Amino acid sequence: MELLASAAVQEQEGARGLNVHGGQRSRAQMPVSSVGEDRAILLGFTMMAFAVLMFFVVGITTVKPYVNSNWEEEASCVLLQTTILDQWVDCRGVSAVPCLRVTVNLSGSHQLALLHFDEESVLLAPECFYIPKCRMDRPELEGEVQKLKSSLDARVGRVSSCLTDRARHPQDAILNRKYTMRTAMLALLWPSLMLGGGALLVGLVKMTQCLAHLSSEMCIKSPTC
Repeated sequence: MELLASAAVQEQEGARGLNVHGGQRSRAQMPVSSVGEDRAILLGFTMMAFAVLMFFVVGITTVKPYVNSNWEEEASCVLLQTTILDQWVDCRGVSAVPCLRVTVNLSGSHQLALLHFDEESVLLAPECFYIPKCRMDRPELEGEVQKLKSSLDARVGRVSSCLTDRARHPQDAILNRKYTMRTAMLALLWPSLMLGGGALLVGLVKMTQCLAHLSSEMCIKSPTC
């Protein structure tokens, strides 16, 4: 009787051990999010947050000026006169710089206009075609502007293409547009790539976790796994 009782106790302990090991195996097969996956998800969301911030900055600095720019009407400008103004203009409150004024004749309407390098210079210095960068060296500033004036004086009487905005700036013309469709698209390219990369990274990690969870469930249900 004692032998039968001890044998029964050993069988119960063995079955209990199998249940414990089986439960441990089932728990071990449950997918757990690793530290690497958590960091990858955090990196993806960080990339998307920076992309949204970049969209905001690019929208203000590049896209909005392009949308508001109406310098689209092409014209022919005849260079008439270049003048360096006696009164220097303020440069961002740092220093004063010389102003080169260029007068042209719009051949289509025979109207006098002030020529500017781009649409931004129309807003910053309405009287100037060109102003140098802010520096404190007056002789260097004067030499730079005088050199450009001499180059333009050699083109007096010649015809060149320019752009006008008759509705907002009837007395002005520009040589080039700073904000174009190409510049706006290039400015939006990097935020778009960062946003797409962050979303792709988060999606891949989530898909990997989902596949691991399905695999563990199938392995638990299968007796041969």
